[in-house]
Amino acid sequence: MAGGTSTTRLPLQGGLPPPGAVTGPVVEIACDESGFSGTNLLDPATPVIVHASVDLGRDEAAELIRTLRSGFRFSPDEVKSRQFLRRREAAEAVQWFLAALRGRAHVHLVNKEFFLATRVVDLLLAEPSYAAGTRLAGDRRPAAAALHRAGRAAGPDWAAFLAAVAEMLRTKRRDRADDRSVERFFAARDVLRRHVGDARAGAVLDALDPARVAAVQARLYAGDRTIPPPLEPLLPALAETVLHWSAGRRRVLVIHDEQSALTEDRLRRLQAALAASDPAGPSPLAGLVMTDSRDDPRVQAADLLAGVARRMPGDGPLRPLLSPPGANAAAVPAEQEAT
Repeated sequence: MAGGTSTTRLPLQGGLPPPGAVTGPVVEIACDESGFSGTNLLDPATPVIVHASVDLGRDEAAELIRTLRSGFRFSPDEVKSRQFLRRREAAEAVQWFLAALRGRAHVHLVNKEFFLATRVVDLLLAEPSYAAGTRLAGDRRPAAAALHRAGRAAGPDWAAFLAAVAEMLRTKRRDRADDRSVERFFAARDVLRRHVGDARAGAVLDALDPARVAAVQARLYAGDRTIPPPLEPLLPALAETVLHWSAGRRRVLVIHDEQSALTEDRLRRLQAALAASDPAGPSPLAGLVMTDSRDDPRVQAADLLAGVARRMPGDGPLRPLLSPPGANAAAVPAEQEAT
């Protein structure tokens, strides 16, 4: 529309709708995230990404949103946490909102700095897999936690090391003719190693092999789709959300706000990785349908929950909705390691 803003919506991209009706026990959940910063995992303004989910029906979610809107002046299309939390009555409203969702919602937190530590262990020391960063690769969690803990104690050299990890794994839109990112990664490793006294963390750093690391990077450059996107924490967060709601007893159909990271190919590979945990049955991920949050009050509720969770401590009224501590390899490993 000339001289104004177009209201035309582009077609939704991505997702993995089920090919037909989902049979057997199934739960339908609506999800959204907060804190997504692309491949910039070291942005100090967003140290955590939150993946929130609810199993509310449309009418239940709409009534929840109407109740919240009755005391606040929100956008006519959807409620946003940044509006919600600016109000003087926010503390009381948050308490009510979280209490109303108890038993009907789940929050998964991913500390991005710790996620990079899992990349070192899961992708550079083991065969890359879509199970990486989840409870399905939990045997590698202690090594990643030890590296993260020792690294934080090492001071500024830890930040330089993580920046080198991210640079080396960020293979898109880079001039490959003079790519010395692997060399810079090992230079940062060597500096950090001099300040790491913990035996387990030291063993992780010592085990890093230049030839193997270069081979992983070459596979990324070649577009090897068997390697999960190395700087994308949303995929393991989604996996943990599905495993939570499935509880080993039912399949999960996900309704998700549009998110570019959730491509059909990636979701198929994630679906297969989750199925591998129980070869006797179908994947717990029945499918994922993209939607526009303006059209679905369930996704609006999940969006609001994600925003609230990202901006408040993981204790008090939020704790009953959080993933159990230690349930996976990408969440904040311990209170003292949270940011």
